[in-house]
Amino acid sequence: MAPTFEPHTDLAVDDIALSSFEFWALPEEEREGAFALLRRERPISFHEELDLGVFPQGPGYWALSRHQDVLDASRQPELFCSGEGSNIGDMPEPFLEFFGSMINMDDPRHARMRRIVSKGFTPRQLASLQDSVEERARLIVDELLEKERVDFVTEVAATLPLAIICDMMGIPESQHEFVFDRTNIILGAGDPEYVSDINEVIPALLNAGAELNQLMQELAAERRDTPTDDLTSALVNADVDGELLDDTEMGSFFVLLVVAGNETTRNAITHGMHQLTVNPDEKARWMADFDGLAPTAVEEIVRWASPVIHFRRTVTQDGARLGDHEFKAGEKVVMFHNSANRDEAVFDEPHRFDVGRNPNPHTGFGGPGPLFCLGAHLARREITVMFRELLTRCPDIAAVSEPDRLLSNFIHGIKHLEVEVSPG
Repeated sequence: MAPTFEPHTDLAVDDIALSSFEFWALPEEEREGAFALLRRERPISFHEELDLGVFPQGPGYWALSRHQDVLDASRQPELFCSGEGSNIGDMPEPFLEFFGSMINMDDPRHARMRRIVSKGFTPRQLASLQDSVEERARLIVDELLEKERVDFVTEVAATLPLAIICDMMGIPESQHEFVFDRTNIILGAGDPEYVSDINEVIPALLNAGAELNQLMQELAAERRDTPTDDLTSALVNADVDGELLDDTEMGSFFVLLVVAGNETTRNAITHGMHQLTVNPDEKARWMADFDGLAPTAVEEIVRWASPVIHFRRTVTQDGARLGDHEFKAGEKVVMFHNSANRDEAVFDEPHRFDVGRNPNPHTGFGGPGPLFCLGAHLARREITVMFRELLTRCPDIAAVSEPDRLLSNFIHGIKHLEVEVSPG
């Protein structure tokens, strides 16, 4: 098992192509080295877009690699908007909300959606989930202790957030695997394990989204007639300023929720397991004072994982500025959170995993502003509870393989990680 790496690159700054599949297939330490070079020499850099042959090739984008620029763009939605898309490529307008729901909206529509759906994500509502999170985590570890080796991703890290989100929404257990498979396709469509033919990426992505959308629309219709105590019932029957979520809005919100809440939390937990293996001193340090270090350890796991690599914004007017750079209306700006979270100007020894890191102003839940992650409280709780169960009941658990990393420029994912279980 390799120790925590030091970033390096043989690339010249002009040769860094953030849109190429070849770049994202590089070893992680080489990608990190390239971003370190960008932060030093060209923190706002222009990149061509790929021609995928499905939608027209886009005009290119400005990549933000520094922490401060990511913060500044996030704080100014009036200058750097989300309504034209949060992914690099341009989708036809009907697909924007189909896949992104409110992360592809600007105010006032974004504010309306957030007011309605935030009813399910208040600290009080999330506190009511505590028992469910703890019970699910216990059951996962119960099964884990009966085995010697497992794929940590599919049997541990993915299981908890998927179960909690499905429980929240009222999705029956029989549908959990269906939801898991479709989210893998949506966020892993560029990886041949999930979509083997590059020409089928867009059709596969659209089909997976449509199937999740249909599942939720059918459930929403049921909950309107027969409400229960789940989040679906609360959202379809919520009344904010005389408005309700319609079936289309419910479907697109569910796609966002299962993608953002399931995939990102599972990857954070997996990266955390890997880092605790390659940094045994940090693991021992956390185990010696689990509750005392849990808040900082969880934030460090999220910083290290940076589960969502980038989000895009679009410039709304000529003359918008970040630092010394002036933009034109209509230009794309892409915030690379993975790079912001390794910025040497902000983080002391940014490539060192430190469970006690404080302060830790990472952007792993998005930058400050209206699009900060609604589920951040829930994600922190799930990560905390899962590692409490793991480190208490099987303290010798450790990865015994290198991570099988997702080929993606959007999700910092680990597809598989073999671990050896040894109960304490």
